Amino acid sequence: MFKIHMILCPVDFSDASRKAVQYAREFAVGMGASIHLLNVVEPRPMAVDITLNYVPLEEDLEKAAAEDLKVILDDLVRAGLKADCSIEFGNPSDAILEKAAELNVNLVIMGSHGKKGLSRFIMGSVAETVVRKANCPVLIVKAEETEFIGDE
Repeated sequence: MFKIHMILCPVDFSDASRKAVQYAREFAVGMGASIHLLNVVEPRPMAVDITLNYVPLEEDLEKAAAEDLKVILDDLVRAGLKADCSIEFGNPSDAILEKAAELNVNLVIMGSHGKKGLSRFIMGSVAETVVRKANCPVLIVKAEETEFIGDE
């Protein structure tokens, strides 16, 4: 029997990742699993303020992500689920794969933006990289797909 004990759910606050959280929630309820929400802050060039002091943009992004993650986390905890979250810095696909290995997750549920053509070629596909390299099953949720989760 396949038992899900830990679900990793990367969140970038897009519609697709918010829908992935809904799927993670349903899987966790059905399987008695824990959820770990992960946000990855990509390094940015240093910003210069008007006093010519260098201000790392990552700090602002981390603070905003922490506040937004807390809202999602609190909702999961209120629903009686065991959940936690973290913020990592770096390449999103690398950070997701590293966190999956660190937490010994056995399911990753993540959103995909569904970029195609030149945009996908230039930007790459985080979801595709995670699917190819993960050591566990990966469920990809698209923002525009038919939703299979209902209030039954």
